[in-house]
Amino acid sequence: MPPKLLRFLSVGVALLLSVLLLACSAATPPSGSTSTGSGAPPASSGSDTIKVGILHSLSGTMAISETSVRDGTLLAIEEINAKGGVMGKKIETVIEDGASDWPTFAEKSKKLIQQDKVAVVFGCWTSASRKAVLPVFESLKGLLFYPVQYEGLESSPNIFYTGATTNQQIVPAVEYLLKENKKKFYLLGSDYVFPRTSNKIIKMQLEAQGGTLVGEEYTPLGHTDYTTVVSKIRAANPDVVFNTLNGDSNVAFFKELKAAGLTSDKLPTMSVSVAEEETRGIGPENMVGHLVAWNYYQTTDTPENKKFVAAYKAKYGEKRVTDDPIEAGYFGVYLWKAAVEKAGSTEVEKVRVAAKGIEFAAPGGMVKIHDTNQHVAKTVRIGKVRADGLIDEISNSGKPVVPDPYLETYPWAKGLKP
Repeated sequence: MPPKLLRFLSVGVALLLSVLLLACSAATPPSGSTSTGSGAPPASSGSDTIKVGILHSLSGTMAISETSVRDGTLLAIEEINAKGGVMGKKIETVIEDGASDWPTFAEKSKKLIQQDKVAVVFGCWTSASRKAVLPVFESLKGLLFYPVQYEGLESSPNIFYTGATTNQQIVPAVEYLLKENKKKFYLLGSDYVFPRTSNKIIKMQLEAQGGTLVGEEYTPLGHTDYTTVVSKIRAANPDVVFNTLNGDSNVAFFKELKAAGLTSDKLPTMSVSVAEEETRGIGPENMVGHLVAWNYYQTTDTPENKKFVAAYKAKYGEKRVTDDPIEAGYFGVYLWKAAVEKAGSTEVEKVRVAAKGIEFAAPGGMVKIHDTNQHVAKTVRIGKVRADGLIDEISNSGKPVVPDPYLETYPWAKGLKP
């Protein structure tokens, strides 16, 4: 063999061996790291940052509600980073838009877990979006902090529920109305899982506690013509409308209700998905005097809330308002931080175990993660909308209510199934 050819082959073999060695080293986890498989995020990155995902509707019908929850989450992350981060590492965010479309939520959650390898995702609003991403988080062993009240009947090992479950909002709201002698209910909701399941529960509660159903109506998300619906409500002559509409449909509904002369003194509504942020979009003049049920208001009187409201307005503008889902999105980051630091790892299973019983002094009061169902104990508050769009608390539970997502402590709910 000619010497030049021999040298050429030797160089080629050396290059081939180098490529093979690099490929092997890339396929082997670094020393000290944990292989998670299934595209799940690694327990620790070895870098100076920890990636987290934020997944909300920043466009479409739900953007009226979800954009501000993203902002509350970002505020918490900024505060935590300013104080040294999590386990000495800064939080790095990857933000995705669910676009008010449930398949998009599933697609984006898969991307965040598999491609971006985030340690946790903070996000979703509607139960339809949560139901869409749930199998993704379970199959890929990801972790979601879900910040919005919902219909209950769920408990996933891969989700922490920082919003209210049914016995922390829907059930006490109905109890309050019945005590106020509002016996005839008209149920109005968007046509998806949260309103339909909530109304199923409300009908069982009314039957057991002496209320009457006089009408029930569902409209698609994003629906904007409520002329016929308001006419049906007037004809049914209810004492109260229990409203589970979501997104900007509330703007059209409350404007039509007022235009028909059905102001709060003539026909009150109880809303469970309309807070200060939505009231701002609907117009306080269309909402004044109407009722809402949540666990937090901007007017909630705690030292932590004064700091929170001041920080939120300093970051986003004096005209911005805080509300319950914003607050739950905010303190959810702090709960995750506490669990990670207790676990000494971002590995999902270790975080889950460490999170049991963790407490945090949130703006709305003390919250505590339940040992088994991963929901949060929180105070129930009934409110009335003011002329300036803020909400005055008119009743509360007096202490945090232990989450009961399956209503196992309510005799009238026996036989209730997801």
